[in-house]
Amino acid sequence: MAQRDPSRTEAATPKRRRKVRSEGNVPKSQELPKSITLLAGLVAVQASIHFLHQEMAELMRWFLSEGLRVELTNASVQSLFSHCLSRTALMVAPILLIVSAAAYLTLRLQVGQLWAPKVLKPKLQVFNLVDGLKRVLVSKQTVVRLAKSALMAAAVAIGPYLVLRRAFGEVLPLAYQTPEAITAYILSTGADMFHYALVPMLAIGIADLLYTRWDYEENIKMTKHEVKDERKQAEGDPVIKSKQRQKMLAVMKQRMMQEVPKADVVVTNPTHLAVALRYDPTEAPAPIVVAKGAGALAERIREIARAHGVPIRENKPLARALYKSVELGQTIPEDLYQAVAALLAQIYKIRPRRNAP
Repeated sequence: MAQRDPSRTEAATPKRRRKVRSEGNVPKSQELPKSITLLAGLVAVQASIHFLHQEMAELMRWFLSEGLRVELTNASVQSLFSHCLSRTALMVAPILLIVSAAAYLTLRLQVGQLWAPKVLKPKLQVFNLVDGLKRVLVSKQTVVRLAKSALMAAAVAIGPYLVLRRAFGEVLPLAYQTPEAITAYILSTGADMFHYALVPMLAIGIADLLYTRWDYEENIKMTKHEVKDERKQAEGDPVIKSKQRQKMLAVMKQRMMQEVPKADVVVTNPTHLAVALRYDPTEAPAPIVVAKGAGALAERIREIARAHGVPIRENKPLARALYKSVELGQTIPEDLYQAVAALLAQIYKIRPRRNAP
């Protein structure tokens, strides 16, 4: 018997589910619709029994009174056939409509809205004799289908047998009953036979539905590698994204270093952090962080600042606050205005402001 791939341990992703659904692969019980349609047919017949009785009686009265007096010609036979057919259709049509609606609803509730034209495409593998024999002889699905068919056959056979065995002793007294009583007895016994058969059939159908859904989920499971590949396709390869991020950081770092010579001051920690500030009233109402960094990047900012004569001032609390709370290109928050203003005022006493008019 065919075994599932043990490496398929991950639940199917939404993309996987959409793919198999587009191919027409959906969890669908074959046994439940049979039970539901039979039940719907039985209910329809029981609900319309009086209507059927009246229509049948009227049809038989007409046929035995007027129909037998009709001269048989091609035209009259055709007319009789059309009349009987239309009356029979009137009796049967409501039952067929109810049964059809039950079958459609049962299927629709199981599958939902589905349009899968791929199912109509010819599949050459179905003509492979070896694979076909494997599917028939060594497939678990074949064993399950055989078991379901056997249970259904047993339900259809045992139920009526029990009813007929019980009713066997009541057959002889029917010879003294009226036709109406005999007909009522036959209909009542037939309904009991249906009930005895339908109960196990419904149970088998529900069990088949649960098994079908479980088997479907097991069949569409994915390996961890497949899930990872799908995630890469959806989100992009992490290696490529990492390289792109490194390139972006390198470009940002280069632009940031180009802004350091234009700064008015570099605030340090003194060795771990460095934040470069520029104040231009025409550019922003408050000083802007044009560069910041930690470790080696902070050292590089200080080197560029020394090379271009940008003042470097040590202020540990201010450097930490600027590094944590202000991003590149943003103005400093209001709670740091006083500390930065005092620092810039000291610098402007020694050297004039670069952007002063």
